[in-house]
Amino acid sequence: MKIRLFQTITVILSATSAFGQFAPQGGQSQGTQATQVPLSGRTGQAGAVTATQSPVAGTTTSVNTINPSIQVQGPYAGSAQSTVKLPFSGKLSLRDAIARGLEYNLGTVGLSLAMRQSHGQAVASRSALLPNVNGTLSETVQQINLRAQGVRISSPFPGFGIPATVGPFNYFDLRARLTQTVADFTALNNYRSANETLHANTFFAQDAKDLVVLAIGGAYLQVIAARARVESARAQLETANALYQQTALQRSAGLLAQIDVNKSQVQALLQEQRLASLQNDLAKQKINLARLTGLPPNDRYELSDDVPFADAPPIDEEDAVKQALMQRPDIKAAEAQIRAAERTMAAARAERLPSLSVSADYGVIGTNPSQSHGTFSVAGTLRIPIWQGGRTEGDVEQASAALAQRRAELEDIGSKVESEVRNAYLDLRAAVSQVEVARKNVDVTRETLTLTRQRFDAGITDSVEVSQSQASVASAELDYINSVFAHNVAKLSLARAAGGTAESLPRFFKLP
Repeated sequence: MKIRLFQTITVILSATSAFGQFAPQGGQSQGTQATQVPLSGRTGQAGAVTATQSPVAGTTTSVNTINPSIQVQGPYAGSAQSTVKLPFSGKLSLRDAIARGLEYNLGTVGLSLAMRQSHGQAVASRSALLPNVNGTLSETVQQINLRAQGVRISSPFPGFGIPATVGPFNYFDLRARLTQTVADFTALNNYRSANETLHANTFFAQDAKDLVVLAIGGAYLQVIAARARVESARAQLETANALYQQTALQRSAGLLAQIDVNKSQVQALLQEQRLASLQNDLAKQKINLARLTGLPPNDRYELSDDVPFADAPPIDEEDAVKQALMQRPDIKAAEAQIRAAERTMAAARAERLPSLSVSADYGVIGTNPSQSHGTFSVAGTLRIPIWQGGRTEGDVEQASAALAQRRAELEDIGSKVESEVRNAYLDLRAAVSQVEVARKNVDVTRETLTLTRQRFDAGITDSVEVSQSQASVASAELDYINSVFAHNVAKLSLARAAGGTAESLPRFFKLP
C-alpha cells in the first residue's frame, strides 16, 4: 500500500513533466507581421549606361558641332571571364561581343542573381502557408527534487516518509509534428508581395540586358571610330613624309629654301606624334571593350565588323514613344513594384484580422522502444488580435508610404522613357545633318589638296599652303569619322529607348 502510493505520486509528477515538454506549442503571441518593401523601388545596383550628345561649345572652323559619348558606370563596366566557356579566336564581331556581354557582364549577372534571390524569398514566404512537418527523437534521464517544486506530502503511515527526491528515471519519445496555417491573410499577402517583387526583378534583369547592349554597342562603335582615326592619321603621315621627301629633293636641286624643307619635316613629325597618340587611344578603347565582354583585358585582338553610315529605319516618333511605353521592361518592373506595395499594404491591414492554425503530433513514448505506447495530440488555434501596442498602425503607415513612393516612381519612369525616345530622335536628326556636311567637306578639302599639290609642283606656291591643305583634309576626315560615330550612337540610343535593344539591333545596323 505504501509502495503503491509512492509510485502513484512519482508517475503523476513524471507525466506532468513530460506533458510540459511535449505538448503542442501554440501560435506566436504577436501573430504574423507584414513584410515591408523598401521605400524606393529603384534597383540596388549603382550602375548606369547613358548615351549623350552634347554641342561643341564656342565657335570653331570644324564642321563638327556635336560630341557623342557612351558613359558606363558601376557593375556594367566589369565582367566575369567569358573565355573559359566561350573560346575566343582573336576576332570579335559585334554579335559576338553582345552575346558575351549578355552572359558575362556584371550588369546582367548581378540582376540575374537578384532575381534568384527574390525567387528564394518568395519560396520562403510561401512556406508560412504550407504544412510544416518536423520529427524529433529524444531520450531523457531525469531526477526530480520534490521539495524544490513545492511538493509537501506527509505520509499517513507512521515510520514511512516521502523522499525529497525522485529518480533517476528515464523515458524516450519519438514524435512527428505537423503545423498548418488555415487562414492567415497577412502571410498570404506577404507571399503575393514577394511574387510581385520577383516579377519586378525579372523585368529589371531584362532592362539590364538592354543597358548591356547599349554599353557594348557603344564601346564597339568607339573602337571602330578610334581605328578609323588611326587609319586616317597613318595616311596623313604617309602624305607628310612624301611631301618632306619631295621638298628635300627640290632643295638639293636648288629650287627651294631650307626653311621649306624644315617646315615639311616638322609637319611630318607632328603627324607621327599624332599617330602615336591615336594608336594609344585605340588600344585603351579595345581594353575597355574587352572588360565589358569578359575577354582578357588587353588589345591583342581585332574587330571583324565595320559599321558604316546607314540610314535609320523609318519609325514615326509618336509610334516609337507608344511602343516604348508599352514594352520597356523598366516600366513593367515599376508596375510590378506597385502591385507588390499594394499586397504589402493589404498584409499590414490584415494584421487586424483573426488567424486560424492547426497543429498536431503523433509519436511513441516509453522507458524503451519495447515498452512504448503511441500518443497524439491535435490542437486548433484561433488568434484574435485585440491590441498590439500600435504595431499594426505603424506597419500600415510604412506600407502606405512605400506605395505612394512606388506610384510616383512609375510616373517618373514613364516621363523618363518618353524623354529618352524624343532625345534620341533629336540626336539622330542632328547627326544625319552633320554626316552630310562632313562628307561634302571631305570632298572639298581633298580636291583643294590636289590642286595645291599641283601648284606646288609647278612652283607657284610653297610648302606652307600644302601643309595647310593637308591639315584641312585631316580635320575633315576626323569630322566625318566623328559624325558617323554620332549617327550610330544615336541609332543605338533610339533602339535602347524603344525597348528590346538586342532584338531590334539588326533593324538599325546592317550586321553580317
